[in-house]
Amino acid sequence: MTQTSAALGMCFPRTFPAALVADVARRLDAGGADELWLIEDCFYTAGPSLVATALASTERLTCGLGIVPAVARTAAVTAMEFATLDALAPGRFLPGIGHGVQEWMGQMGVRPKSPMTALEEVTTAVTRLLAGEKVTMEGQYVVLKDVQLDAPPTTPPPILLGVRGPKSMALAGRVAGGVVLAEPATPSYVRAAVEQAGSPDGFVVAVFSALCVRADRKSAYEWSAPWLEWQIGDKNPALATMPFYDDLIKLHAEKGVEGLVGMPQDWWAEIGPIGTLDDAAAHIEALEAAGVHHIGLFPDPEVEHGLPQLDYVLELANR
Repeated sequence: MTQTSAALGMCFPRTFPAALVADVARRLDAGGADELWLIEDCFYTAGPSLVATALASTERLTCGLGIVPAVARTAAVTAMEFATLDALAPGRFLPGIGHGVQEWMGQMGVRPKSPMTALEEVTTAVTRLLAGEKVTMEGQYVVLKDVQLDAPPTTPPPILLGVRGPKSMALAGRVAGGVVLAEPATPSYVRAAVEQAGSPDGFVVAVFSALCVRADRKSAYEWSAPWLEWQIGDKNPALATMPFYDDLIKLHAEKGVEGLVGMPQDWWAEIGPIGTLDDAAAHIEALEAAGVHHIGLFPDPEVEHGLPQLDYVLELANR
């Protein structure tokens, strides 16, 4: 599974004020970027609202939704949202669905006993509804009786699942059109995820990549090392696919953040578009070689630090 060029854009972190989304979308659209990915996390800003604003503010930009939790809305309402967003800008919307953070689902009183079953039922129902079918289902989490969208998309977009872990990847391969892989989506992780999904034909791979471009590598590494330490502590499964993972864990255990700052440059090059602009471009090329179709560069979550990175996104998009 290879390709020569991925669509490149930026992610809109959950911590960015909603009022910024139109300006960010217009700047990306005018500057030559391909995409903007809108993030929905509980209890920040709502993804579909941000997508609608971004689509209405632009002429050609593709807007991805990464992701809505499967059980936060009913399957019928999710399908209505997706169909409406596609109608606002046909061919410019990429929808994503995921398990959602289970603690957050519990806070809202919708935590499923079986997140896997819930995601499979919702994905199947939404896919059928977007295809224009009249759907009747009696599932554990989705119950529909003769439900049919009044205006389904002419060409339904692929449903991408924002998931982690081999079982969820296998589910995506069975019932979805692709995956959205959260940062750090390394080339090694991409290959493992596609393999776990069964490498189905036409499988779409979108990734989020933590962006940190500085004039010199050490400054970028110093800024990014605490984030990487958090990923290690969180036991992010993406890291475990890297060939140097065991050495990374040993280095961190012995030397902490300072050890991460000083680790080999090729390790950083695998982990993300972190370092100089040329380093970021090399990481993007590695993702493309791994078969990625969509790349959302994820800036720092603090607006004062993250928003200036938009200029680097545009530079990379126009290389």
